[in-house]
Amino acid sequence: MTAINPENRDTPQGLAFAVSAYFLWGFLPLYLKLLDHIPAVEIVAHRILWSVPVAGLVLIVLRRTKDLMTALRTPRMLGMACVTAALVSVNWGVYVWAINTGQALEAALGYFINPLFSVALGALLLRERLNRPQLAAIALATVAVVILTVEQGRLPVAALCMTLSWGFYAFFKKWLAIGPNQGFLLEVLILSPLALGWLIWLAAQGSGSFAMSWGDTLLLMGSGVVTAVPLILYANGAKLVRLSTIAILQYIAPTMIFLNAVLVFGEPMDRARMIAFPLIWAALAIYSWTLIRQIRRA
Repeated sequence: MTAINPENRDTPQGLAFAVSAYFLWGFLPLYLKLLDHIPAVEIVAHRILWSVPVAGLVLIVLRRTKDLMTALRTPRMLGMACVTAALVSVNWGVYVWAINTGQALEAALGYFINPLFSVALGALLLRERLNRPQLAAIALATVAVVILTVEQGRLPVAALCMTLSWGFYAFFKKWLAIGPNQGFLLEVLILSPLALGWLIWLAAQGSGSFAMSWGDTLLLMGSGVVTAVPLILYANGAKLVRLSTIAILQYIAPTMIFLNAVLVFGEPMDRARMIAFPLIWAALAIYSWTLIRQIRRA
């Protein structure tokens, strides 16, 4: 679908792909809210199953199925794909649960914190050196989490689970030697037997939601499209824009989730959140500034 970006510059096609992906992710809570009467695990199972034909069609059109077959015959690659598949399924499950239980603000917080966690992860596991502004950004994010914990009397579990699962997913994804489109299909193929088994068990118990009403059935089938399409758009857009551009654009989705939570879902902005979110935004501003400076120097 796209070529590599050898000149390391922003292209109109790349910007269109990346911005479209982030906007679709930003609107996803509105879609998931229509399914808030269905258990999160069941929704995730449908997201997995209905993503397979979408991702498969993309690979057929791109003629990239050979890479997928090679991965299926390579134990080491298959093992790493099992790890990334497990992590992304946890992330999806917590995200759906957070949206459908009135905790969209925590979901937004998780995705706001994620870039800073990835930086910290690189320093701890890959021994990447951090400069003082980056350390300050991580410190501000840590203070924000501490404030939320103290004021609310509990850890922001959903936000932290989403941060950890997506951060480690991105980390291990680096070691999965396969293209992003092929990797996504490989992950959902690995998860499909479990998803199918769960849905069959629900149907046998008479507690499944599929085929119980036309509205729910169509929404569950459509969950594959709203899952696969943004990921595919992002994977191709990231090749055609600069890293600094992606670093800024990635805040579109959590910002939209935040606005949906407050303006559409009516979730309260209590005192802790009024302090914590500005701290996170300040940390992200510092992080983005340092990243852009590093890329310009390079």
